[in-house]
Amino acid sequence: MTKRCIILLGGSFDPVHIGHVELGKYFCRLFGTDELRLIPAGNPWQKPLLKATPEQRIAMLKCAFEPLGLSITIDTQEIDRPGATYTIDTLNAIRAEVGDDVSLVFLMGADQLLRLDTWHNWRQLFELANIAVSARPGFSNSLTLIPKAIADEFSRRFADPEKITETPAGLTYLARDLQINVSATEIRTALQNRQSPAALVPAPVLNYIKENNLYRN
Repeated sequence: MTKRCIILLGGSFDPVHIGHVELGKYFCRLFGTDELRLIPAGNPWQKPLLKATPEQRIAMLKCAFEPLGLSITIDTQEIDRPGATYTIDTLNAIRAEVGDDVSLVFLMGADQLLRLDTWHNWRQLFELANIAVSARPGFSNSLTLIPKAIADEFSRRFADPEKITETPAGLTYLARDLQINVSATEIRTALQNRQSPAALVPAPVLNYIKENNLYRN
């Protein structure tokens, strides 16, 4: 019997773009689940101040993901939590909520994997969830671009999707055929310059941005 599997996608979502959508869709298909939990960041300690409000970022998530027909949950715990937000705290809370048997698959991009060793208590993340990573153009299949400590930890945990869906935590997957290279910074810059990044932003999100005059200043 296949266990319950929940895909976890966190981020600033400032704004939500096609990279976020493709990441969620791809891994839901790969792991055979429609359960996708979106976790908008509150005060991400490694990033500058966010431009859109929490309410606006949540609205953009709904615009982007609700039409997909997936079972979507928007988890606001990082927004609600005072002070800096750490992924380890978020995963601890989700694991306590869903129990020990559910497979949690935390998604990240290749850029995040490159600096995973700067995350708070990063090795403990593997105790709470499986980690799946999307590649990017030019990303090394051999993981040679990644700091050795991360590459060693990540590569020794490699598993196929079926094994990951049956395992609550501790395994990893690298999607070499999913290469996402979308920059929220570039999108905000284009919007500030009165350009339309229509190819990079889902149409409902772009409509929301225009209607609410976001990223103009």
